[in-house]
Amino acid sequence: MSNKMKFSLEIFPPKITDGIEKIYGCLAGMSKVLPDFISVTFSAGEAKAGLTTEVCEYTQNTYGIPAVAHLTCAGQTKESIATSLQKMKEAGIHSILALRGDLTAGKKVSDFLHATDLMEEINRFGDFTLYGACYPEGHVESHSFDQDVDVMKMKNDLGVKEFLSQLFFDNDDFLHMRDEAVKKGVTASLSAGIMPITSAKQIVRMVQLSGAKIPKKVSKLLSKYENDDGALYKAGLDYAVKQIRSLHKEGVNSFHLYTMNNINTAAYVRNGIEDLL
Repeated sequence: MSNKMKFSLEIFPPKITDGIEKIYGCLAGMSKVLPDFISVTFSAGEAKAGLTTEVCEYTQNTYGIPAVAHLTCAGQTKESIATSLQKMKEAGIHSILALRGDLTAGKKVSDFLHATDLMEEINRFGDFTLYGACYPEGHVESHSFDQDVDVMKMKNDLGVKEFLSQLFFDNDDFLHMRDEAVKKGVTASLSAGIMPITSAKQIVRMVQLSGAKIPKKVSKLLSKYENDDGALYKAGLDYAVKQIRSLHKEGVNSFHLYTMNNINTAAYVRNGIEDLL
């Protein structure tokens, strides 16, 4: 087995008020980090429709970096999904991270209940490589961790090439998920999703959204630097680098960095693992 590390990045399209030029500047910086691919989160809503596809197309055509387009099915119809898939195909996008998406009040009506339903629809459409999400601490709506692993196996059998994990701060959670997935027969590669701690406010919000827990060592870090934003930012980046290096020693060779569109964050983490790439 090759020990070469894969390192990829996640970015999100700009707000309508920011203009598309803002993300182009971000991509110029991200391209210098030399990621194996860049994933682009899904732009929901009529006003933002197509931004994910546009950013993916620009990434591939301008920098030659493969792009993975997020696609969520919450609140969508078969017709809207077919339209999105056709636009992605025409733009030369070959890879999709298929997700259910958040079920907000306005998105409860959908022709698809689960990410696996969307994956089946993508497979029917054809010509796309599938990526899937996985949850080291279990999905917040799952009845059990075993159920989560069963869903991973379902996604695996639908053709998922690679799983990108939700953020986590305790490496043991990811390693446990990996080992249980292998026991269940999951053969797709698993990429550890790393979210650097860049501010206390940011981490609280992400934990609320994801259900991830904050281990004692992270709580101590937040307390130690609660009055020094600059020191917390550096300590958080160092923690992310240590997470990656420690997981690599345990045989994890693929990492997906949640950049929050921060070029400095991506560059710092990449420099911290330079010798492993």
